[in-house]
Amino acid sequence: MKEMKDAVSDYIHFLRVERQLSVNTLTSYERDLQVYIKDLSKVQQLNTLNDVERIHILSHLEQLKDGGKSSRTLARHISSIRSFHQFLIREKVSNTDPTVHLEMPRMDKKLPNILSIEEIEELIAASNNGKPQGLRDRAMLEVLYATGMRISECISLKLEDLNLTMGFVRCFGKGGKERIIPLGRSALNACEVYFKEGRPKLIKPLHQTDIIFVNQRGKGLTRQGVWKLMKEYAVKAGIQNQITPHTIRHSFATHLIENGADLRAVQEMLGHADISTTQIYTHVSKTRLKDVYKQFHPRA
Repeated sequence: MKEMKDAVSDYIHFLRVERQLSVNTLTSYERDLQVYIKDLSKVQQLNTLNDVERIHILSHLEQLKDGGKSSRTLARHISSIRSFHQFLIREKVSNTDPTVHLEMPRMDKKLPNILSIEEIEELIAASNNGKPQGLRDRAMLEVLYATGMRISECISLKLEDLNLTMGFVRCFGKGGKERIIPLGRSALNACEVYFKEGRPKLIKPLHQTDIIFVNQRGKGLTRQGVWKLMKEYAVKAGIQNQITPHTIRHSFATHLIENGADLRAVQEMLGHADISTTQIYTHVSKTRLKDVYKQFHPRA
């Protein structure tokens, strides 16, 4: 099993250095592969990765399915396993690829949960308490809604990434890909107030940092911390919809498309590699139109 563990470690190192994947993505890959090699060695009694055949992978996936894993989770496991074995071939650890012809499970299309424009405004207003943290949170929520950034991208922003004069922000997405996104007046105003009245009071003399959004100790915020704040503000605003780390991102994209934005432009701002990922928001928009029609049309 040590040989298998070493191979996983080498692969994760490759993803970190060569592919420059995010910490969250690396953690996901590593967790999936640890479960995989444990099953291969402990349950299926395989000695080396070169002994793995398609039947062994199918057996592993069946075990996950019996354990109640969703089709989406199974698809993620397959993706992790497939890319791992392709790495093993490139590194000449294995001679064959047992993932060839391995089919992805049919996934139920789950429409993302979004907030209405009014709920977004209420969420942002709930953060406005006049304190340095409130000024920070208002600016952060404005930037998230103005750009559709992932939370992990937003908390990584540095002072040099934000150009208030030109009205744009630079962020780095998955794989370190850079994209430039315009900022609206509301976001720019909130950032200006935060930089003038909020951030100087949060930054500590001994902990100078170029991270834009900092906590009370003058250090960068965490993804979990921002999510917790969002849920607190949602409760304060009386929002019934479930809040997730991607809720504002989903809302940003849906509201743009509902107002006639070009799908390619939305794809570029979101940093999607494939436009098919962005197309889910057209379905959300159509679903919302149907709901409005059923609710208000007298003969619906």
